[in-house]
Amino acid sequence: MKKLNIAFLFLVLILQPVLSQQDPLSSHYMFNTMTYNPGVAGTSGMICATALNRQQWIGFEGAPSTTIFNISAPVSLFGIKSGVGLLIESDNIGFDKNINLSAAYSYLMDLGQGKLGIGLNLGMLNKTLTPTWQIPSGDAHTPPSGDPLIPENKESYVAFDAGLGLYYKADKYYAALSVTHLNQPKIKFTKGLPYISRHYYLTAGYTLQLPNPSLELLPSFFAFSDGKVTQFTVTSLLRYNKKAWGGVSYRTGDALIGIVGFELYNGIRLGYAYDFTISDIRKNSSGSHEFMVNYCFDLSLGKSPMKYKSVRFL
Repeated sequence: MKKLNIAFLFLVLILQPVLSQQDPLSSHYMFNTMTYNPGVAGTSGMICATALNRQQWIGFEGAPSTTIFNISAPVSLFGIKSGVGLLIESDNIGFDKNINLSAAYSYLMDLGQGKLGIGLNLGMLNKTLTPTWQIPSGDAHTPPSGDPLIPENKESYVAFDAGLGLYYKADKYYAALSVTHLNQPKIKFTKGLPYISRHYYLTAGYTLQLPNPSLELLPSFFAFSDGKVTQFTVTSLLRYNKKAWGGVSYRTGDALIGIVGFELYNGIRLGYAYDFTISDIRKNSSGSHEFMVNYCFDLSLGKSPMKYKSVRFL
């Protein structure tokens, strides 16, 4: 019965015309910018790949599970400085299984002391429902066939998806603004017609050199809104010798987050984040775990350069 109630809760959320949260969360948003902002493609001047796995609300039946891979690179198209990228995202929650596949293009231009990327991503979103219903006996419980909005069997639908993004970075700071699901793709299930609402993102960060030349403070800010609900995350990381970092984040109304990471000798960066849930879900969850792997390299060198020019550590 508990499993049924929780699964049904997730399904109800999925079928609402406007959801409070449709895109998956990421505590490593500073590494994962490509997922929600195509404007970042090519701005680092290197080929950058990021893989991320998030297991949210451990112990909660039907909890979100997300796997993301993205890669981007600078290119020159007809003499125009540009960036290209690819995103593959799998997000599962309850009965809902989502796959997002998209390609990104960004136009790069020098602006002031930094570089501006103006990006567009186009792709497809596959949303699949695989319900398993266990209806208690008695007249008080309505089977799915009696509800005009609840599907009875497995359904899958593929919709076109698009997004826009602006990303500006200088040596010491960055700022970005983007919108995903720009076209609000409609999911045409046999019962009901939910759509994916637009999601708006704002993020910024700064690198502050401390008196000790080996230490840097990296404060950053991340905001999300779907037009109905707005959520903020603030983060402060301390980086040592540009090789190891650790710090904390606070996501309003949701979690306190601890983040640690380090770079291997070959330039591969590994990160881990633990979300300590502060909402009511903490009663049924032992928190969330997120793992990140990132690697940036110059194709001509075949390895990551020794100098770091981006506060996103890329």
